[in-house]
Amino acid sequence: MTQTRRALLVVDVQPTFCEGGALPVAGGNATAEAIAAYAAAHRDRYQLVVTTQDWHISPGRHFSDHPDFVDTWPPHAVAGTAEAELHPALAGLAPDAGVRKGAFAAAYSGFEGADEAGRPLVDILREAGITDVDVVGIAESHCVRATTLDALREGLRARVLSDLTVPVSEELGAAARLEMAAAGAQLLPSSQA
Repeated sequence: MTQTRRALLVVDVQPTFCEGGALPVAGGNATAEAIAAYAAAHRDRYQLVVTTQDWHISPGRHFSDHPDFVDTWPPHAVAGTAEAELHPALAGLAPDAGVRKGAFAAAYSGFEGADEAGRPLVDILREAGITDVDVVGIAESHCVRATTLDALREGLRARVLSDLTVPVSEELGAAARLEMAAAGAQLLPSSQA
């Protein structure tokens, strides 16, 4: 039997997606604080901690002056700006790896990103022998959902820690939870992780 090796994937916890940012999600700042506290208290549960960031240089029609908030969005997470950096709450996180995504096209899943050396997220996880991922971050209905579904497609077992993520809206969050659960993800509060 293979030994479980677990990674914590911290998805897009950036000021741009929190209150005061360009594309804010209600509860984003509180979620960032909760993730930081959880990671600090439970770092020993994880063989690897990886952050993902939206990092847009020129993402084409992903940005729009007249966004539909489905396929097009107001400019956000612009590479090199303070809003695109990791949330200040994560200052003490010291992740083992970080991937950035979406430089020249829309990218919702962390598995579309790569680290500074060009390693895709899946390679980072495989090199560390990861079998399981716990996914947290912003927003549950978009990038957390896409990252979780891709983790499952890559053959990883995935859990979403429901109190450490927040959706764009309750309706979109409910739909995302149904889709993730149907695909095989386990949804549970961090207290049961």
